[in-house]
Amino acid sequence: MTAKLIAEFEVHNELGEGIQWRVSDQSIWWTDILGCYLYRCQWPEQTLQRFKMPEPLCSFAFSNRDNVMVAAFASGLARMDLATFELDWLAKIDTHDDQTRLNDGRADRFGRFWVGSMVKQMEQTTEPLGELLRVTQGQVSAPLAADIWISNGLCWSPANDYLYFADSPRQSIYRYDFEGDSGIISNRTLFAKTPTGAYPDGANVDARGNLWSAHWGAGEVVCYSPQGSIVGRVSVPTCQPSCIAFGGDQLQYLFVTSARQGLSDERLAAQMSAGNVFVFELSGDLAVRGLPEATATL
Repeated sequence: MTAKLIAEFEVHNELGEGIQWRVSDQSIWWTDILGCYLYRCQWPEQTLQRFKMPEPLCSFAFSNRDNVMVAAFASGLARMDLATFELDWLAKIDTHDDQTRLNDGRADRFGRFWVGSMVKQMEQTTEPLGELLRVTQGQVSAPLAADIWISNGLCWSPANDYLYFADSPRQSIYRYDFEGDSGIISNRTLFAKTPTGAYPDGANVDARGNLWSAHWGAGEVVCYSPQGSIVGRVSVPTCQPSCIAFGGDQLQYLFVTSARQGLSDERLAAQMSAGNVFVFELSGDLAVRGLPEATATL
């Protein structure tokens, strides 16, 4: 496989995450969670916009309402008008006395928004308090999974028969059986275990059913076959890639966010690209296409 770096957005995000391609405006969107910004970049013009958020925006999904997204902020879920940035709160979450916040989220192809929470300071917390939630037409479910340190990597197989989910500190990517009509998940199995120093972060699935996972700490995006074997790697110019998306008019490019969070001054000096967004052109056996992002029903 060949991956050619064709563009780099020099945004220096503290914690870039949640990147998604929006077909309607041919733009890539993402969030800097710790910087409290939402970004939009027109492609291929590379026209960049940045919008200040009232608190950390951890993940989001576009919706069936024009110019309205479902926004998972640190403290809860809201509808956000992208013209005015006014918020209509759906629910606040239990942050366990400020020990947790919401994290990775994505809409499934049936209009539901899924989001997981995470422990903010693992060294100060004795138990994994994170949970997985589902939002159906604005209504938030009871937790569907618990005992989670850091929720990440939510995505679905092309046939909608599996949900993928990672708990980053456990270095584990899991696969659940998924029932599309009801949104029920069951039969969790270990899909892949990452090596020492590599933590599975944001992920997405391509049209062939391969799972692409950003490996935080390892400086690469790893492509897994539907059976869980590694079939390709993309080296990223910094050690903390955080999330991926397929974009472009044919969903042919790989977009990757990254983070500066936790890097020493020495490491930042050696990694000038830390926190930037990278665009790769793929060729060879893995010249794949992505799948359109689903929208949430509100």
